[in-house]
Amino acid sequence: MKKFDLMTIFGLFLGFVVVLFGMLLGSDLGLFWNLPSVFITVGGSFFAVVIQYDFQQVKGVLSVARQAFSTELTPAEEIISTLAELAKKARKEGLLALEDDMDAINDPLFSKGLQLIVDAIDPDTIRDILETEIDSMAERHEHGQSIFRSWAALAPAFGMIGTLIGLIQMLAHLNDPSKLGPGMSVALLTTFYGAVLANLIMTPIAGKLALRSDEEMRLKTIILEGIIAIQSGLNPRILEEKLKAYIPPKDQERMNNKEKEEEVHLHAAS
Repeated sequence: MKKFDLMTIFGLFLGFVVVLFGMLLGSDLGLFWNLPSVFITVGGSFFAVVIQYDFQQVKGVLSVARQAFSTELTPAEEIISTLAELAKKARKEGLLALEDDMDAINDPLFSKGLQLIVDAIDPDTIRDILETEIDSMAERHEHGQSIFRSWAALAPAFGMIGTLIGLIQMLAHLNDPSKLGPGMSVALLTTFYGAVLANLIMTPIAGKLALRSDEEMRLKTIILEGIIAIQSGLNPRILEEKLKAYIPPKDQERMNNKEKEEEVHLHAAS
């Protein structure tokens, strides 16, 4: 299920509110709007990114950006519980019995791992295949992050380009005081737009995408180690304790408490 990241949404919203509030305290907002500055900073930096990356990468930039605002990652505790249940089933009914559970698994890596188990592939080969999948995923994530990091680096540079353009325009009309103001406005506002674009939007989004990638890599590692443990016939209890090492202590404690409650209910029912 898709889960919205309120921290990203609130952070961007409140960041803009703080900046706008600071602008309003000293002057009219209209002073901070200049269309040529927007074209130079936003448009120029974007098309520089277009030059740097290929069409497919740039086309998917909005899809990549959405991952900073929402996530569909399955909680680690749920993955560990599923792997433990599959390990119990494999010990009781054999590895081939896991084929019945493949349709209920939504994660492609998890599903592929189960298929490899059912196909009786040896653990080393399974590890090699799944690690290659994880490495390819990490590389795709890195490409998405690099677009926003590049944009963050280019935006202030185009702000400086706009500043130079504004200064040139201003110096070219030193004999006409009425044109000095607009030239200085372009000169300063492009730098302002570039700084806001880089530091309030692009760099934070790149950072959140890196965090999302780390979270997903951790989950994929849990799946990988769980699949190998099931194939190797590891005791389900030991498997579960081993995989709990990948989650924070508070989540481990919550899982342990949940298991104790389930045991109490089972004893009470019997």
